Amino acid sequence: MTTEQETDPTGPSEPAPERQPDWWHRDHPTFVSLTGFFTGLAFVVLVPGAFIALLHVLVDDDTAEQLFPFVLVTLAVPIGLVIAPRSRRFGIYMLIGMVATALVVGGVAALVLWYMITREA
Repeated sequence: MTTEQETDPTGPSEPAPERQPDWWHRDHPTFVSLTGFFTGLAFVVLVPGAFIALLHVLVDDDTAEQLFPFVLVTLAVPIGLVIAPRSRRFGIYMLIGMVATALVVGGVAALVLWYMITREA
């Protein structure tokens, strides 16, 4: 017969170790793919907006407009994820999410612009 102290690896006086995420949240291909895609979507929407907001707080408007193209440096994040073998799947789906979001936003903007121009004539 085993006692409680023998079955509890931490013993009665030690704190219990933190529970690790289940395997499904760590390595399941569907979870990684969905997380990467929606991270790419959020990346395209939030990073440029946060960058320009930060620039407008720190510098005047003309300088902020000149510095805005440096937001492209953040593309090193998904490229670095694709290069690293452990995060390659996540990085690929993040890039897919970024491209899909950019295409949808660009397509809708072009459609709205076309509609506005044709309605005016």
